[in-house]
Amino acid sequence: MTDTAHRFDALTAEHMRAGGSWKWSTPGEWHGHGRSGLIGAFVAEMDYPVADAVADAVRASADGSRFGYLPDDWVADMAAATSAFWGDRFGWTPDPAWVRPVPDVLTAFTATVRHFTRPGSAILLPTPAYMPFLTVPAMLDRPLVQVPMARSGGRLVLDLDAIDRGFADGAGLLVLTNPHNPTGRVFDADELAAVAEVVERHGARVFADEIHAPLTFSGARHRPYATTSAAAAGHTITATSASKAWNTPGLKCGQVILSDAADAEHWTATGYLAEHGTATPGVLATTAAYRDARGWLDDVLAYLDGNRALLAAADLPGIDVTVPDGTYLAWLDARGLGLDEPPSAFFTREAGVVMTDGAACGEAGRGGMRLNIAMARPVLAEALDRIDAAVRLM
Repeated sequence: MTDTAHRFDALTAEHMRAGGSWKWSTPGEWHGHGRSGLIGAFVAEMDYPVADAVADAVRASADGSRFGYLPDDWVADMAAATSAFWGDRFGWTPDPAWVRPVPDVLTAFTATVRHFTRPGSAILLPTPAYMPFLTVPAMLDRPLVQVPMARSGGRLVLDLDAIDRGFADGAGLLVLTNPHNPTGRVFDADELAAVAEVVERHGARVFADEIHAPLTFSGARHRPYATTSAAAAGHTITATSASKAWNTPGLKCGQVILSDAADAEHWTATGYLAEHGTATPGVLATTAAYRDARGWLDDVLAYLDGNRALLAAADLPGIDVTVPDGTYLAWLDARGLGLDEPPSAFFTREAGVVMTDGAACGEAGRGGMRLNIAMARPVLAEALDRIDAAVRLM
């Protein structure tokens, strides 16, 4: 990390509060209503202005009144751009005909559960996990089995024995989030191969949430799970989006990537409602992101890498910090502080830093917090200083 100023450094907390995002402007009572100076570090979005190509695409949508229902040609164009990007970045060039639009990853997840798993079968979820994956299964009348991640060599890993037992007990689907939210792990080839062997042995399925794939740092490599083997391709539904890497979650456009002919045919028969809510401006902006905003992404990755270095150098007594391999989400294990309340509540009140409480990520996350580091570096430095000061004043 160097001291050279970057344009993102000028994005002050005051600037972000004036911008209108949920992350900064609507903390509500839960996040300390009435208190000024809160630093928003909970919602998984970046504080950085979008790429010019993305902004131009949105403006062109407005100028051209492109707010109607989504035409097939624009879907095909987005699918081709998605396939090309994934081929260039990850070595997997899926058939563009098997890349389908959805509003977001949760819509893809819902469709996968409904149309690609046995009715009533349980869902296996490694935890800590992205919060909605813990609540959506019940809305679909599906049992959820939390599978706490294990530790090996100082890092969180998937508990394959527990996953195996879950499938043996009748579960039909594993949710595999890679890069992992909320811990930032990027699973390696051996881990993915081991998962594929367990899943295939039980004739089960995988929902591969790879929304953070473009946000992988040097030293780690994202490997699309569906490329692990022919068996993995046959039992996987992959979901992704440009929304995290290019900071466009409000444009409501994601992608389902099919990797099996039978699945692609089944999606054609069942996926209409899942696709229908995809926003036309979002499709056009996504195409521009994948095709024309790769330089912007590289610049953001370099900036985030500097933020990772700042986090790694921070001295936060009593807190075990996991610096992410991918994503812009760090995991802070605060169990060493011996707090008698959720740590996020303590740090919201005592430090004015709003993080996601680990208990919302599953029982395995209790005592931890998810910290979003995708903010201006001076703001992140202030957040870390506040956390440090709050601990030292305990």
